[in-house]
Amino acid sequence: MLKKIIAVALPIIFFSFILKDKPASKPNVILVYMDDMGFGDISRNGALGYQTPNFDRLAQDGIYFSQFYSPQAVCTASRAGLLTGCYPNRLGFSGALDHTAEIGLNTEEETIAELLKTEGYSTAAFGKWHLGHLPDFLPTKHGFDEFYGIPYSHDMWPNHPVTKNYYPELPLIEGEKTIQTNPDQTQFTTSFTEKTIDFIKRKKDKPFFVYLAHPMPHVPLAVSDKFKGKSKQGLYGDVMMELDWSIGQIREILKKLKLEENTLLIVTSDNGPWLNYGNHAGSAGGLREGKGTSFDGGQRVPCMMTWKGKIPAGIVANNLSAALDILPTIVEATGAKMPKRRIDGVSVFNVLKGNTAANPRTSFLYYYRKNNLEAVRDESWKLVFPHPGRTYEGFSAGKDGSPGGSNENFTFQGGLYDLRRDPGERYNVISDNPEVVKRLTQIAEEARQDIGDDLTKSEGKNRRTIGKIKE
Repeated sequence: MLKKIIAVALPIIFFSFILKDKPASKPNVILVYMDDMGFGDISRNGALGYQTPNFDRLAQDGIYFSQFYSPQAVCTASRAGLLTGCYPNRLGFSGALDHTAEIGLNTEEETIAELLKTEGYSTAAFGKWHLGHLPDFLPTKHGFDEFYGIPYSHDMWPNHPVTKNYYPELPLIEGEKTIQTNPDQTQFTTSFTEKTIDFIKRKKDKPFFVYLAHPMPHVPLAVSDKFKGKSKQGLYGDVMMELDWSIGQIREILKKLKLEENTLLIVTSDNGPWLNYGNHAGSAGGLREGKGTSFDGGQRVPCMMTWKGKIPAGIVANNLSAALDILPTIVEATGAKMPKRRIDGVSVFNVLKGNTAANPRTSFLYYYRKNNLEAVRDESWKLVFPHPGRTYEGFSAGKDGSPGGSNENFTFQGGLYDLRRDPGERYNVISDNPEVVKRLTQIAEEARQDIGDDLTKSEGKNRRTIGKIKE
Protein backbone atom coordinates (compact mmCIF):
# COMPACT_ATOMS: atom_id res chain seq x y z
CA MET A 1 0.00 0.00 0.00
CA LEU A 2 2.83 2.36 0.94
CA LYS A 3 4.51 1.68 -2.42
CA LYS A 4 1.27 2.57 -4.21
CA ILE A 5 0.98 5.86 -2.29
CA ILE A 6 4.60 6.72 -3.08
CA ALA A 7 4.08 5.79 -6.72
CA VAL A 8 1.11 8.15 -6.96
CA ALA A 9 2.59 10.93 -4.83
CA LEU A 10 5.98 11.24 -6.55
CA PRO A 11 4.62 12.35 -9.94
CA ILE A 12 2.33 14.86 -8.19
CA ILE A 13 5.23 16.29 -6.17
CA PHE A 14 7.45 16.36 -9.26
CA PHE A 15 4.72 18.09 -11.29
CA SER A 16 4.17 20.64 -8.54
CA PHE A 17 7.88 21.51 -8.62
CA ILE A 18 7.63 22.02 -12.39
CA LEU A 19 4.70 24.41 -11.90
CA LYS A 20 6.46 26.24 -9.11
CA ASP A 21 9.65 26.71 -11.10
CA LYS A 22 7.95 27.55 -14.37
CA PRO A 23 8.84 31.14 -15.25
CA ALA A 24 6.03 33.67 -15.66
CA SER A 25 5.11 34.37 -19.27
CA LYS A 26 6.82 37.37 -20.77
CA PRO A 27 4.68 40.52 -20.84
CA ASN A 28 3.25 41.89 -24.04
CA VAL A 29 4.26 45.45 -24.92
CA ILE A 30 2.16 48.03 -26.77
CA LEU A 31 3.82 51.35 -27.61
CA VAL A 32 1.55 54.09 -28.95
CA TYR A 33 3.25 57.18 -30.40
CA MET A 34 1.21 60.26 -31.26
CA ASP A 35 2.47 62.85 -33.76
CA ASP A 36 2.66 66.53 -32.70
CA MET A 37 0.42 65.99 -29.65
CA GLY A 38 1.35 68.77 -27.23
CA PHE A 39 1.60 68.78 -23.46
CA GLY A 40 -1.76 70.56 -23.20
CA ASP A 41 -3.68 68.36 -25.62
CA ILE A 42 -5.25 65.97 -23.11
CA SER A 43 -8.02 67.04 -20.78
CA ARG A 44 -6.09 66.24 -17.61
CA ASN A 45 -3.56 68.89 -18.71
CA GLY A 46 -6.15 71.51 -19.55
CA ALA A 47 -7.38 70.79 -23.10
CA LEU A 48 -10.46 72.87 -23.92
CA GLY A 49 -13.40 72.10 -26.17
CA TYR A 50 -13.19 68.31 -25.96
CA GLN A 51 -12.54 65.52 -23.46
CA THR A 52 -10.01 62.69 -23.53
CA PRO A 53 -11.46 60.20 -21.02
CA ASN A 54 -9.35 57.27 -22.23
CA PHE A 55 -6.06 59.16 -22.00
CA ASP A 56 -7.10 60.38 -18.55
CA ARG A 57 -8.21 56.93 -17.39
CA LEU A 58 -4.94 55.45 -18.61
CA ALA A 59 -3.08 57.86 -16.34
CA GLN A 60 -5.43 57.12 -13.43
CA ASP A 61 -5.00 53.36 -13.80
CA GLY A 62 -1.22 53.50 -13.99
CA ILE A 63 1.54 56.09 -13.97
CA TYR A 64 1.68 59.56 -15.47
CA PHE A 65 5.09 61.15 -16.13
CA SER A 66 4.85 64.93 -15.78
CA GLN A 67 8.47 65.67 -16.74
CA PHE A 68 8.81 63.51 -19.85
CA TYR A 69 10.78 64.56 -22.94
CA SER A 70 10.85 63.50 -26.57
CA PRO A 71 14.38 62.76 -27.85
CA GLN A 72 14.19 65.77 -30.18
CA ALA A 73 11.48 68.18 -31.31
CA VAL A 74 11.01 66.76 -34.82
CA CYS A 75 9.52 63.62 -36.40
CA THR A 76 12.39 61.47 -37.70
CA ALA A 77 14.91 62.27 -35.00
CA SER A 78 12.45 61.60 -32.18
CA ARG A 79 11.52 58.18 -33.62
CA ALA A 80 15.16 57.20 -33.96
CA GLY A 81 15.66 58.03 -30.29
CA LEU A 82 12.52 56.20 -29.20
CA LEU A 83 13.26 52.90 -30.95
CA THR A 84 17.01 52.76 -30.20
CA GLY A 85 17.34 54.49 -26.81
CA CYS A 86 19.98 56.84 -28.25
CA TYR A 87 20.12 60.57 -28.75
CA PRO A 88 19.28 60.75 -32.47
CA ASN A 89 22.34 62.83 -33.32
CA ARG A 90 24.53 60.05 -31.90
CA LEU A 91 23.17 57.95 -34.78
CA GLY A 92 23.50 60.69 -37.40
CA PHE A 93 19.81 61.67 -37.42
CA SER A 94 18.46 65.19 -37.60
CA GLY A 95 15.33 66.82 -38.96
CA ALA A 96 12.63 64.97 -40.91
CA LEU A 97 13.45 62.71 -43.87
CA ASP A 98 11.39 63.04 -47.04
CA HIS A 99 11.01 61.11 -50.31
CA THR A 100 14.43 62.25 -51.57
CA ALA A 101 16.38 60.81 -48.64
CA GLU A 102 18.82 58.01 -49.41
CA ILE A 103 19.59 57.41 -45.74
CA GLY A 104 17.81 55.72 -42.86
CA LEU A 105 18.26 53.74 -39.68
CA ASN A 106 21.52 51.80 -39.77
CA THR A 107 20.98 48.03 -39.61
CA GLU A 108 23.73 47.82 -36.98
CA GLU A 109 21.51 49.69 -34.53
CA GLU A 110 19.22 47.46 -32.48
CA THR A 111 15.60 48.50 -32.12
CA ILE A 112 13.13 47.52 -29.42
CA ALA A 113 11.58 45.10 -31.93
CA GLU A 114 14.89 43.38 -32.66
CA LEU A 115 15.68 42.95 -28.98
CA LEU A 116 12.26 41.43 -28.30
CA LYS A 117 12.34 39.14 -31.34
CA THR A 118 15.34 37.37 -29.85
CA GLU A 119 13.09 36.62 -26.87
CA GLY A 120 10.43 34.99 -29.02
CA TYR A 121 8.14 37.98 -29.48
CA SER A 122 5.90 38.57 -32.49
CA THR A 123 6.37 42.16 -33.62
CA ALA A 124 4.42 44.64 -35.72
CA ALA A 125 4.48 48.34 -36.66
CA PHE A 126 1.36 50.18 -37.79
CA GLY A 127 1.10 53.81 -38.88
CA LYS A 128 3.95 56.21 -39.55
CA TRP A 129 7.55 54.98 -39.85
CA HIS A 130 9.76 57.92 -40.95
CA LEU A 131 13.16 56.28 -40.47
CA GLY A 132 13.90 55.77 -44.15
CA HIS A 133 11.45 55.01 -46.96
CA LEU A 134 13.72 52.84 -49.13
CA PRO A 135 13.54 49.03 -48.84
CA ASP A 136 16.74 48.74 -46.80
CA PHE A 137 15.30 50.96 -44.07
CA LEU A 138 11.69 49.81 -43.70
CA PRO A 139 10.40 48.28 -40.42
CA THR A 140 10.72 44.73 -41.75
CA LYS A 141 14.49 45.28 -41.88
CA HIS A 142 14.56 46.43 -38.27
CA GLY A 143 12.90 43.62 -36.35
CA PHE A 144 9.23 44.00 -37.25
CA ASP A 145 7.45 40.94 -38.63
CA GLU A 146 4.62 43.07 -40.00
CA PHE A 147 4.24 46.65 -41.23
CA TYR A 148 1.19 48.48 -42.48
CA GLY A 149 1.47 52.22 -42.82
CA ILE A 150 3.12 55.22 -44.43
CA PRO A 151 6.88 55.73 -44.81
CA TYR A 152 6.98 59.38 -43.72
CA SER A 153 4.66 62.23 -42.65
CA HIS A 154 1.31 62.36 -44.42
CA ASP A 155 1.78 66.04 -45.33
CA MET A 156 4.51 64.84 -47.69
CA TRP A 157 2.08 64.42 -50.57
CA PRO A 158 1.04 66.50 -53.61
CA ASN A 159 -1.47 68.58 -51.61
CA HIS A 160 1.03 70.17 -49.23
CA PRO A 161 -0.24 73.73 -48.57
CA VAL A 162 3.17 75.39 -49.07
CA THR A 163 5.07 73.20 -51.53
CA LYS A 164 2.22 71.92 -53.67
CA ASN A 165 3.22 69.14 -56.10
CA TYR A 166 6.77 68.95 -54.69
CA TYR A 167 6.05 65.60 -53.07
CA PRO A 168 4.98 62.49 -54.99
CA GLU A 169 1.83 60.53 -54.19
CA LEU A 170 1.86 59.25 -50.61
CA PRO A 171 2.39 55.47 -50.52
CA LEU A 172 0.54 53.11 -48.20
CA ILE A 173 2.83 50.14 -47.61
CA GLU A 174 2.09 46.62 -46.40
CA GLY A 175 5.23 44.69 -45.57
CA GLU A 176 7.58 46.14 -48.18
CA LYS A 177 5.05 46.61 -50.99
CA THR A 178 3.10 49.74 -51.86
CA ILE A 179 -0.55 48.68 -51.99
CA GLN A 180 -2.12 52.10 -52.55
CA THR A 181 -1.20 55.74 -53.13
CA ASN A 182 -2.80 58.82 -51.59
CA PRO A 183 -4.95 56.70 -49.25
CA ASP A 184 -8.01 58.19 -47.54
CA GLN A 185 -6.49 60.01 -44.56
CA THR A 186 -9.82 60.23 -42.76
CA GLN A 187 -9.44 56.48 -42.15
CA PHE A 188 -5.89 56.57 -40.76
CA THR A 189 -6.70 56.56 -37.05
CA THR A 190 -9.40 53.92 -37.43
CA SER A 191 -7.51 51.62 -39.81
CA PHE A 192 -4.25 51.64 -37.87
CA THR A 193 -6.18 50.98 -34.65
CA GLU A 194 -8.05 48.09 -36.27
CA LYS A 195 -4.78 46.62 -37.56
CA THR A 196 -3.38 46.79 -34.04
CA ILE A 197 -6.43 45.07 -32.56
CA ASP A 198 -6.33 42.35 -35.21
CA PHE A 199 -2.65 41.72 -34.45
CA ILE A 200 -3.39 41.45 -30.72
CA LYS A 201 -6.14 38.92 -31.40
CA ARG A 202 -3.91 36.84 -33.66
CA LYS A 203 -0.92 36.85 -31.34
CA LYS A 204 -2.65 36.68 -27.96
CA ASP A 205 -1.26 33.24 -27.09
CA LYS A 206 2.41 34.25 -27.25
CA PRO A 207 4.29 37.42 -26.27
CA PHE A 208 3.93 40.28 -28.72
CA PHE A 209 5.21 43.81 -29.29
CA VAL A 210 3.16 46.25 -31.32
CA TYR A 211 4.24 49.79 -32.21
CA LEU A 212 1.26 51.95 -33.17
CA ALA A 213 2.55 55.26 -34.52
CA HIS A 214 -0.48 57.42 -35.26
CA PRO A 215 0.10 60.02 -38.03
CA MET A 216 -2.28 62.43 -36.23
CA PRO A 217 -2.70 65.08 -34.88
CA HIS A 218 0.05 66.22 -37.28
CA VAL A 219 -1.38 68.24 -40.19
CA PRO A 220 -3.18 67.75 -42.50
CA LEU A 221 -5.92 66.91 -40.04
CA ALA A 222 -8.43 64.26 -41.04
CA VAL A 223 -11.07 62.42 -39.04
CA SER A 224 -13.60 59.68 -39.70
CA ASP A 225 -17.33 60.32 -39.76
CA LYS A 226 -17.54 58.83 -36.25
CA PHE A 227 -16.03 62.01 -34.78
CA LYS A 228 -16.47 64.66 -37.44
CA GLY A 229 -18.00 67.77 -35.88
CA LYS A 230 -18.13 66.23 -32.40
CA SER A 231 -15.89 68.68 -30.53
CA LYS A 232 -16.23 72.35 -29.66
CA GLN A 233 -12.69 72.98 -30.86
CA GLY A 234 -13.24 72.18 -34.52
CA LEU A 235 -11.32 69.62 -36.52
CA TYR A 236 -8.37 69.47 -34.13
CA GLY A 237 -10.65 68.52 -31.25
CA ASP A 238 -12.40 65.93 -33.44
CA VAL A 239 -9.04 64.33 -34.25
CA MET A 240 -8.04 64.24 -30.59
CA MET A 241 -11.34 62.60 -29.69
CA GLU A 242 -10.73 59.89 -32.28
CA LEU A 243 -7.21 59.29 -30.98
CA ASP A 244 -8.71 58.99 -27.50
CA TRP A 245 -11.18 56.45 -28.91
CA SER A 246 -8.21 54.50 -30.27
CA ILE A 247 -6.71 54.20 -26.79
CA GLY A 248 -10.07 53.01 -25.48
CA GLN A 249 -10.35 50.35 -28.20
CA ILE A 250 -6.93 48.95 -27.35
CA ARG A 251 -7.67 48.79 -23.65
CA GLU A 252 -11.05 47.19 -24.35
CA ILE A 253 -9.56 44.32 -26.36
CA LEU A 254 -6.90 43.73 -23.70
CA LYS A 255 -9.66 43.45 -21.11
CA LYS A 256 -11.79 41.20 -23.30
CA LEU A 257 -8.88 38.82 -23.97
CA LYS A 258 -7.79 38.92 -20.31
CA LEU A 259 -4.39 40.36 -21.25
CA GLU A 260 -4.40 43.42 -18.98
CA GLU A 261 -2.30 41.76 -16.30
CA ASN A 262 0.33 40.72 -18.80
CA THR A 263 0.60 43.81 -20.99
CA LEU A 264 2.66 46.96 -20.58
CA LEU A 265 0.90 49.78 -22.46
CA ILE A 266 2.86 52.99 -23.12
CA VAL A 267 1.39 56.14 -24.72
CA THR A 268 3.34 59.30 -25.54
CA SER A 269 4.08 61.80 -28.34
CA ASP A 270 6.98 62.49 -30.68
CA ASN A 271 7.19 66.24 -29.98
CA GLY A 272 5.13 69.31 -29.13
CA PRO A 273 2.55 71.16 -31.24
CA TRP A 274 3.19 72.82 -34.60
CA LEU A 275 1.95 76.16 -33.34
CA ASN A 276 1.92 78.19 -36.54
CA TYR A 277 -0.89 76.01 -37.89
CA GLY A 278 -3.23 77.86 -35.56
CA ASN A 279 -6.62 76.19 -35.18
CA HIS A 280 -5.13 73.01 -36.72
CA ALA A 281 -2.40 72.88 -34.06
CA GLY A 282 -2.41 71.68 -30.49
CA SER A 283 -1.42 73.26 -27.21
CA ALA A 284 1.89 73.31 -25.34
CA GLY A 285 -0.07 73.81 -22.12
CA GLY A 286 1.69 77.04 -21.18
CA LEU A 287 5.18 75.79 -21.95
CA ARG A 288 7.41 77.97 -24.13
CA GLU A 289 7.36 77.67 -27.93
CA GLY A 290 6.48 74.37 -29.71
CA LYS A 291 7.59 71.84 -32.30
CA GLY A 292 10.99 72.49 -33.83
CA THR A 293 12.38 74.20 -30.75
CA SER A 294 14.40 73.04 -27.75
CA PHE A 295 12.23 75.00 -25.35
CA ASP A 296 9.95 72.78 -23.31
CA GLY A 297 6.92 73.40 -25.53
CA GLY A 298 8.82 71.55 -28.24
CA GLN A 299 9.95 68.53 -26.26
CA ARG A 300 7.99 68.06 -23.05
CA VAL A 301 5.06 65.77 -23.84
CA PRO A 302 2.49 63.63 -21.99
CA CYS A 303 3.46 60.06 -21.15
CA MET A 304 1.28 57.41 -19.54
CA MET A 305 1.97 53.76 -18.79
CA THR A 306 -0.24 51.04 -17.39
CA TRP A 307 0.23 47.37 -16.50
CA LYS A 308 -2.50 46.01 -14.28
CA GLY A 309 -1.17 44.48 -11.09
CA LYS A 310 2.41 45.58 -11.79
CA ILE A 311 2.18 49.38 -12.01
CA PRO A 312 0.27 50.81 -9.02
CA ALA A 313 -2.70 52.93 -10.02
CA GLY A 314 -2.81 56.68 -9.72
CA ILE A 315 0.92 57.45 -9.61
CA VAL A 316 2.17 60.82 -10.78
CA ALA A 317 5.92 60.68 -11.37
CA ASN A 318 7.58 64.08 -11.36
CA ASN A 319 10.86 62.35 -12.10
CA LEU A 320 12.87 63.57 -15.08
CA SER A 321 12.44 60.99 -17.84
CA ALA A 322 12.56 60.71 -21.62
CA ALA A 323 11.52 58.54 -24.55
CA LEU A 324 15.17 57.45 -24.65
CA ASP A 325 14.35 55.51 -21.48
CA ILE A 326 11.57 53.42 -22.97
CA LEU A 327 13.89 50.86 -24.59
CA PRO A 328 15.88 50.00 -21.42
CA THR A 329 12.65 50.01 -19.39
CA ILE A 330 11.08 47.48 -21.76
CA VAL A 331 14.27 45.42 -21.65
CA GLU A 332 14.10 45.23 -17.86
CA ALA A 333 10.37 44.50 -17.86
CA THR A 334 10.70 41.63 -20.35
CA GLY A 335 14.09 40.19 -19.40
CA ALA A 336 15.49 40.91 -22.85
CA LYS A 337 19.13 41.76 -23.46
CA MET A 338 20.38 45.31 -23.82
CA PRO A 339 21.80 46.47 -27.18
CA LYS A 340 25.43 45.68 -27.82
CA ARG A 341 26.20 49.30 -28.66
CA ARG A 342 26.07 52.13 -26.16
CA ILE A 343 22.72 53.82 -25.61
CA ASP A 344 21.69 56.97 -23.74
CA GLY A 345 18.48 55.76 -22.13
CA VAL A 346 18.15 54.51 -18.54
CA SER A 347 15.53 52.13 -17.21
CA VAL A 348 12.73 53.73 -15.19
CA PHE A 349 11.24 50.34 -14.30
CA ASN A 350 11.84 51.01 -10.61
CA VAL A 351 9.69 54.13 -10.90
CA LEU A 352 6.95 52.11 -12.63
CA LYS A 353 6.80 49.81 -9.62
CA GLY A 354 5.90 52.78 -7.44
CA ASN A 355 9.28 54.01 -6.24
CA THR A 356 8.82 57.65 -7.21
CA ALA A 357 11.74 58.62 -4.96
CA ALA A 358 14.08 56.95 -7.46
CA ASN A 359 15.79 59.22 -9.96
CA PRO A 360 17.39 57.05 -12.63
CA ARG A 361 17.71 60.09 -14.93
CA THR A 362 19.06 63.34 -13.49
CA SER A 363 20.04 65.19 -16.67
CA PHE A 364 18.88 65.62 -20.26
CA LEU A 365 20.44 67.11 -23.42
CA TYR A 366 18.41 69.27 -25.81
CA TYR A 367 19.87 68.92 -29.30
CA TYR A 368 18.40 70.36 -32.48
CA ARG A 369 19.26 71.03 -36.10
CA LYS A 370 22.16 68.93 -37.34
CA ASN A 371 24.02 68.72 -34.05
CA ASN A 372 23.44 71.87 -32.00
CA LEU A 373 23.50 71.43 -28.23
CA GLU A 374 21.01 74.18 -27.43
CA ALA A 375 20.31 73.43 -23.76
CA VAL A 376 20.90 71.02 -20.88
CA ARG A 377 18.73 70.14 -17.90
CA ASP A 378 19.89 68.89 -14.51
CA GLU A 379 17.17 68.16 -11.97
CA SER A 380 14.88 71.24 -12.15
CA TRP A 381 17.46 73.58 -13.71
CA LYS A 382 17.71 74.25 -17.44
CA LEU A 383 20.62 76.10 -19.01
CA VAL A 384 19.89 77.43 -22.51
CA PHE A 385 22.88 78.34 -24.67
CA PRO A 386 22.86 81.19 -27.20
CA HIS A 387 21.67 79.72 -30.49
CA PRO A 388 19.75 80.45 -33.68
CA GLY A 389 16.37 78.78 -33.68
CA ARG A 390 12.70 78.82 -34.55
CA THR A 391 10.27 81.11 -32.78
CA TYR A 392 6.53 81.43 -33.28
CA GLU A 393 6.27 84.54 -31.13
CA GLY A 394 5.21 87.75 -32.84
CA PHE A 395 3.61 85.99 -35.83
CA SER A 396 -0.03 85.44 -36.73
CA ALA A 397 -1.01 81.79 -36.69
CA GLY A 398 -2.40 80.04 -39.73
CA LYS A 399 -5.93 78.78 -40.19
CA ASP A 400 -7.75 75.73 -41.52
CA GLY A 401 -4.63 73.85 -42.64
CA SER A 402 -2.46 76.69 -43.91
CA PRO A 403 0.52 77.67 -41.75
CA GLY A 404 1.20 81.10 -40.33
CA GLY A 405 4.60 82.69 -39.95
CA SER A 406 7.67 81.92 -37.87
CA ASN A 407 11.27 83.05 -37.69
CA GLU A 408 13.53 80.07 -38.34
CA ASN A 409 16.72 81.90 -37.37
CA PHE A 410 15.88 84.01 -34.37
CA THR A 411 18.92 84.68 -32.17
CA PHE A 412 18.17 83.36 -28.68
CA GLN A 413 20.49 84.85 -26.06
CA GLY A 414 20.22 81.91 -23.69
CA GLY A 415 19.74 81.88 -19.93
CA LEU A 416 19.17 79.78 -16.82
CA TYR A 417 15.65 78.75 -15.84
CA ASP A 418 14.29 77.06 -12.73
CA LEU A 419 11.61 74.81 -14.20
CA ARG A 420 10.16 74.08 -10.79
CA ARG A 421 9.01 77.70 -10.45
CA ASP A 422 9.18 78.80 -14.07
CA PRO A 423 8.05 76.01 -16.46
CA GLY A 424 7.41 78.65 -19.13
CA GLU A 425 11.13 79.57 -19.23
CA ARG A 426 10.49 83.31 -18.94
CA TYR A 427 12.64 84.41 -16.02
CA ASN A 428 16.38 84.24 -16.57
CA VAL A 429 18.17 83.74 -13.23
CA ILE A 430 21.65 83.08 -14.62
CA SER A 431 23.34 85.90 -12.69
CA ASP A 432 22.00 84.67 -9.36
CA ASN A 433 23.17 81.04 -9.63
CA PRO A 434 26.82 80.78 -10.72
CA GLU A 435 27.31 77.36 -9.12
CA VAL A 436 24.34 75.92 -10.99
CA VAL A 437 25.65 77.37 -14.25
CA LYS A 438 29.03 75.81 -13.57
CA ARG A 439 27.50 72.38 -12.93
CA LEU A 440 25.32 72.43 -16.04
CA THR A 441 28.16 73.76 -18.17
CA GLN A 442 30.22 70.75 -17.13
CA ILE A 443 27.42 68.40 -18.24
CA ALA A 444 27.35 70.22 -21.57
CA GLU A 445 31.11 69.96 -22.00
CA GLU A 446 30.99 66.20 -21.42
CA ALA A 447 28.25 65.95 -24.05
CA ARG A 448 30.32 67.94 -26.52
CA GLN A 449 33.24 65.58 -26.04
CA ASP A 450 30.92 62.60 -26.48
CA ILE A 451 28.37 63.50 -29.20
CA GLY A 452 29.71 66.84 -30.35
CA ASP A 453 28.16 70.28 -30.75
CA ASP A 454 28.08 72.36 -33.92
CA LEU A 455 27.56 75.56 -31.93
CA THR A 456 31.02 75.19 -30.35
CA LYS A 457 32.50 73.32 -33.34
CA SER A 458 32.98 70.18 -31.24
CA GLU A 459 33.16 66.98 -33.30
CA GLY A 460 32.41 64.45 -30.57
CA LYS A 461 34.18 61.11 -30.21
CA ASN A 462 31.24 58.72 -30.21
CA ARG A 463 28.93 59.59 -33.07
CA ARG A 464 27.91 56.70 -35.31
CA THR A 465 27.15 56.38 -39.00
CA ILE A 466 23.61 56.72 -40.29
CA GLY A 467 22.35 53.96 -42.60
CA LYS A 468 23.13 54.37 -46.29
CA ILE A 469 21.98 52.56 -49.43
CA LYS A 470 23.97 49.45 -50.21
CA GLU A 471 25.87 49.88 -53.45
